[in-house]
Amino acid sequence: MSLELAPEPGRREDLPLELSDEQESVKITGFWMFLVTDVLIFASLFSAYAVYRPRVATGPGPLELFHFGPALLETLLLLTSSFTVGIAIYEMRKGRPGGVMAWTIATLALGAAFVFLEIHEFASYAALGATWHQSAFLSAFYVLVGTHGAHVSFGILWAVTLLVQLARRGLTPVTARKLYTFSLYWHFLDVVWVFIFTVVYLMGKIA
Repeated sequence: MSLELAPEPGRREDLPLELSDEQESVKITGFWMFLVTDVLIFASLFSAYAVYRPRVATGPGPLELFHFGPALLETLLLLTSSFTVGIAIYEMRKGRPGGVMAWTIATLALGAAFVFLEIHEFASYAALGATWHQSAFLSAFYVLVGTHGAHVSFGILWAVTLLVQLARRGLTPVTARKLYTFSLYWHFLDVVWVFIFTVVYLMGKIA
């Protein structure tokens, strides 16, 4: 006679691991609410940028300052990282922690490269004298793009902590939920960057 292990209380075996525990799935819902507040923050920053964009004072405007090359490379890095984090979640649902770690590390590396390029971009503008206090346009630009960069930097630190937890605990409903919410956060940042690239860089060169 074979013995079957009883399922854990509150655990659904027919759902993905991150949703299999009722308490953890509620935390995912809570994280969606956090993302809504972040949407409001970035909406405010985009609004401020739209208002202050024409106010260049004696400093350079978007047409003189921006270059497509760095912005396109940053976009490529971040969109690729969205793909790699998606594969990490796929590996998680297949129960392959090694694949999860490998693709999360790839996501982390792409995010780090993005932040490095953004810092280099800001430094190059500052070297030209285009600092944040020179005009209302530059203040709004640095705050908007810098806030996004700070979010990406936080995401990198978050990914490092997730890798440590995954190495110590393996795939559990808790670590799976944390990985899933991280992926939501990362995809959100990618969407925000698409708007930044369009509104700030693309429209800045053609408008």
